Amino acid sequence: QVQLVESGGGLVQPGGSLRLSCTASERTFITHSMAWFRQALGKEREFVAAISLSGGSSAYADSVKGRFTISGDKAANTVYLEMNSLQPEDTAVYYCSSSRNTFPYSAAYYYDTWGQGTQVTVSS
Repeated sequence: QVQLVESGGGLVQPGGSLRLSCTASERTFITHSMAWFRQALGKEREFVAAISLSGGSSAYADSVKGRFTISGDKAANTVYLEMNSLQPEDTAVYYCSSSRNTFPYSAAYYYDTWGQGTQVTVSS
């Protein structure tokens, strides 16, 4: 069974930066778009960003626009999330997901493969 493996989480001070990575465990895995979602303690999972690995288009939640950048490498089945100007409200478990749809949807039900999550904590 294909797994998505996230890395890059950790503890950072407000205003700091982190870069998350997510790679599929099998090179033959077919994915056309990938996304990041996050879930803070006691809250529902929410959309962060998505990218079409086929066309390059991307989408962002309003709360992260201008601070986060999603990028991807289709040949490597890998997606990255560059996070800048991090704030305490960005603290959450960040999940990577993939879809065979080419459009970078923001709704979770379009994504059928999920990673285990990586913790991001923003605190002084």
